[in-house]
Amino acid sequence: MTIEDVRTHRVRAPLHTPFVTALRRATSMETLVVEIVDADGRSGYGEAPQVWQVTGASLAGSEACVTSMLRPLLVGRDPDDVVALCRATARAVAGNEGARAAVDVALHDLAARRLGVPLARFLGGTARRVPTDVTLTAADEVGVADAARARVAEGFTVLKVKVGADPATDLARIRDVRAAAGPGTRIRLDANQGWEAKEAVRIIRAAQDAGADLELVEQPVDHRDIEGLRWVTDRVDVPVLADESVYGVRDLVTVIRNRAADMVNVKLAKCGGLGPARTLLGLAEAHDMGTVVGTMMESPVGVGAAASLVAAYGTSAVSDLDAAWWLSSSPVTGGLTYEPGAVILPSAPGLGLSLPAS
Repeated sequence: MTIEDVRTHRVRAPLHTPFVTALRRATSMETLVVEIVDADGRSGYGEAPQVWQVTGASLAGSEACVTSMLRPLLVGRDPDDVVALCRATARAVAGNEGARAAVDVALHDLAARRLGVPLARFLGGTARRVPTDVTLTAADEVGVADAARARVAEGFTVLKVKVGADPATDLARIRDVRAAAGPGTRIRLDANQGWEAKEAVRIIRAAQDAGADLELVEQPVDHRDIEGLRWVTDRVDVPVLADESVYGVRDLVTVIRNRAADMVNVKLAKCGGLGPARTLLGLAEAHDMGTVVGTMMESPVGVGAAASLVAAYGTSAVSDLDAAWWLSSSPVTGGLTYEPGAVILPSAPGLGLSLPAS
């Protein structure tokens, strides 16, 4: 049995609400879906999202990487040799984490389908319900308090509030969310690198003094400012979560050595796939760091893979898997669904989804 083809598909889907952070404003998801096909016609899928402001990955760049560099390594090889194939693709190119992640996930998806088991089971887990937070963006059109009330009414118990786009109004936003959400809801902040270190400490302390009862604060400062990240971590009682500062193992080792953060957000499109993600989760656990698995703005392909990883390996805090919830309609057939506060993984083999016939 061999891999017969590696195909790429550019996929675009509108969001039901603009997604606004300190780094960008998105009204649609644009992503590259990679399809790996075996000799029996089975397909496995993976995803490389376009995220100019975070990873720098583009559809054109990811597509060129897959078709020019990674496809020749895969065609004709045994699709069940997942570990060796993922290692080969990781060695073939520098960077290009999104493209490598798409191929890595597609190989895992195909192998799970060939065995007739869900991806989560293939990875070693049995859970199908995976809790998730939901994001309140940096510019909620209905107002942040109304958005918070709506999400709580829908059954979400963990709200991630985007801050950092306008530091002057961040404290008021945090207060409004806490008042609207009530004491039974966990609130976490994501500054997306939008604060300076001293500013971060001032806002976090003021929010806590105002009764915000924050669960964690994600990436308060620029991703290159490891010293600033450590400075904030040392001066606030709220756990600090590193996101953009950590792509791969070397980055996490730097954070650990500098004691720069209490937690790490592992994303497939940042680290290069399920294999590297498992290494990051294990390394963090070995050093008593908290863990979250997150996504970029991705379809049920990427979110399903991330949720399957959490179903098998777990995280210390509720993960950030709401990306596909923002889509006004799904660009795939099948796959995950959402219920209040959770992702529901399909019982079908692999990711349990397919692309509509073009």
